[in-house]
Amino acid sequence: MAAMDRFVTSCAGVRIPRILYGTAWKEDETERLVRTAIQQGFRGIDTACQPRHYDEPGVGAGVAAWLCAPQQAPQGELSRPDLYLQTKFTPLSGQDPARIPYDPEAPLPQQVRQSCAVSLKNLHTHYLDCLLLHSPLPTMRQTCEAWRAMESLLAERSVRQLGISNCRFDELRTLCAAAAHAPAVVQNRFSADSGYDRQIRAFCRQHGIIYQSFWTLTANPHILAHRTVSGLAAKHRRTPSQILFRYLTHIDVVPLTGTRNPAHMREDLSVFDFALDVKEQQALEALF
Repeated sequence: MAAMDRFVTSCAGVRIPRILYGTAWKEDETERLVRTAIQQGFRGIDTACQPRHYDEPGVGAGVAAWLCAPQQAPQGELSRPDLYLQTKFTPLSGQDPARIPYDPEAPLPQQVRQSCAVSLKNLHTHYLDCLLLHSPLPTMRQTCEAWRAMESLLAERSVRQLGISNCRFDELRTLCAAAAHAPAVVQNRFSADSGYDRQIRAFCRQHGIIYQSFWTLTANPHILAHRTVSGLAAKHRRTPSQILFRYLTHIDVVPLTGTRNPAHMREDLSVFDFALDVKEQQALEALF
């Protein structure tokens, strides 16, 4: 499959790999796992400036190891533009009170700017490919205040595009209406509890917003065990996880995978080596 098929372009004009490596909960294994993920072929890394769940400096160390030794890259030399680095501003409610990466007493816009500065330092880069608001704040006024601070980073070119995570449809629609620069990315948990975000995904398609899914495998053991998925896995000689990931790439959903297993990393990336036909996609669509 052509290399371009491994990427999708957002409404902000940023090219995003169709599958990302997620770094939550990796703790002291983060650097090693990021290095391994890049070695296996991942070109998109998701993290957050939130020490409670992410080791962002470890992500940066893993990335820097490749950029400082590009001759090791399995697909030729790597430079910063070859990697898509995405992180998040996490509001106070999502932070560990003992490890807040910005001044908790500072005004909200300053917290956003401080968090971005920390991320740039942690990731050894002078720009971020995407900065996500990790979750909406308690009020829409506060959410918009944080968003305006994020927009100022676009103007300074320290951030290429903006996104939001863990949001509801009404929050996304209101933010899009209020923002000077609407979200280019939405990253949500992909589960039956939210109806697989059908309304949000339709809105994203309409506006050129890239929908990213997390907990894609963890939240869906019933989908992976479904006879439709297992039947297609047998037909294509793939795993159920590969069938699900490939289906999502067909419908322009960008899944995150956080596997620690190099063999599973290779399997996740090899979903671009086969395709599901229209009837197969329709059969899978009925599950969501």
